[in-house]
Amino acid sequence: MPVFGDLEQAVMDVLWASPTAMSVRDVQGALAKERDLAYTTVMTVMDRLAKKGQLNRELDGRAWMYRPVYSWVEVVSSEVVAMLSTGTPDQARAVLRAVRERVG
Repeated sequence: MPVFGDLEQAVMDVLWASPTAMSVRDVQGALAKERDLAYTTVMTVMDRLAKKGQLNRELDGRAWMYRPVYSWVEVVSSEVVAMLSTGTPDQARAVLRAVRERVG
């Protein structure tokens, strides 16, 4: 799983928070609360995420509707497993114990 750039992460966060597919305009509107982004900028980011296999898109009338391919949990857990696999099994278990202690 990829690590997302700043704007890609912002787009993914909006889409993960939505129970339904969203258009570029919907995502741009949600991001407008924190960022002043052109429609074309958001469209380009979402198109690239779709080409990278991170978003599914479906044509609904004249607008593409986007939804994440993977849930936030799937992406984060994949990243954690990839990081843990660089150490020994004992190190991985120690990290998991430390995480459990921190998050409860």
